[in-house]
Amino acid sequence: MRLNTELCEKLGIAFPIIQAGMAGGPTTVDLVANVSNAGGLGTLGAAYMKPEEIRTAIRKIKERTTKPFAVNLFCTNWQDHYEGVEESQKVLNPIRGKLGLKYLDQQVMTNNFFDKQFEVLLAEKVPVLSTAFGVLPRDKMAAAKKQGITVTTMITTVREAQLAENEGADIIIAQGSDAGGHRGTFEIEKDTLGASIGTFSLVPQVVDAVSVPVVAAGGIMDSRGIVAALALGAQAVQMGTAFLTTIESGAHPVYKQALINSTEESTVITKVFSGRPARGIKNAFIKAYQDAKIPPADFPTQNTLTSDIRREAALQNNPDYMSLWAGQATRLLLNEITAENLIRRLVAGAERILFSK
Repeated sequence: MRLNTELCEKLGIAFPIIQAGMAGGPTTVDLVANVSNAGGLGTLGAAYMKPEEIRTAIRKIKERTTKPFAVNLFCTNWQDHYEGVEESQKVLNPIRGKLGLKYLDQQVMTNNFFDKQFEVLLAEKVPVLSTAFGVLPRDKMAAAKKQGITVTTMITTVREAQLAENEGADIIIAQGSDAGGHRGTFEIEKDTLGASIGTFSLVPQVVDAVSVPVVAAGGIMDSRGIVAALALGAQAVQMGTAFLTTIESGAHPVYKQALINSTEESTVITKVFSGRPARGIKNAFIKAYQDAKIPPADFPTQNTLTSDIRREAALQNNPDYMSLWAGQATRLLLNEITAENLIRRLVAGAERILFSK
């Protein structure tokens, strides 16, 4: 076993560490560039960004690093579905009242920037395009390949992995249920929370089922997790929560503190913030829906519907009503560490495990 895997050579990185593309602000330009400069693969979480915001961020990343990096987009249906909105507002409006916000009764509308976002990635010649919630449509997959872009696809089952490989994905990101943030499951039946296979159960089964490189994702926080993933056949790991508490992270300070204060029992998988299942620290927002026994609206409508609450909660430094995405191994988090130092520690620890006599 070695740290410099074939995938490292394919991606042009020194170490088998990919920083996850966490949408919503945590993946700042500095975080992405510093991860790449330290030998990993930094990823810009661009799913909620406007096309010109993505273009600006990509150009700033290129100013800070000559190393490869990735940009992550959501491959999903961004069309609003208004079923359940009126019921959901019965939970949301009292929360708005607690935060001093006006009640919201009118229908919301979600912007769909996907096509234009993708065009920016082609125009800016990003080295790696990563997707969540699905596989790139065939025309876009062909366009990316023609441009020489490496495409990674997040999956949560063997079936999804095989589908992604058949549709042209160069790299499979096997996301276990330990992972923080949104589940990458492609097809989610109503009232279900997506595939619930743990990372170290999922990875070897996916490795055996596909011929492209596999990356392990979900609950991996330290050197032991990296070595374990490699032992199971993964050629790299993708880490998200571990980078949230770095100095370069754009996560809100109270969010960072909530992560540090949390334990392996703190998180739940919930749809209440966005309409898609995601793992986060249980708080008053989640409890309000549980107590009301009212389901949220579907994605992306619920995500748009709750945006004013999450934004105001952040302004008020109130973690009770923020989406506090987190994986299940938060006791292992390092606080106020630079991305470079985190990667150095991860690599040094993995080398000690692998090569010490």
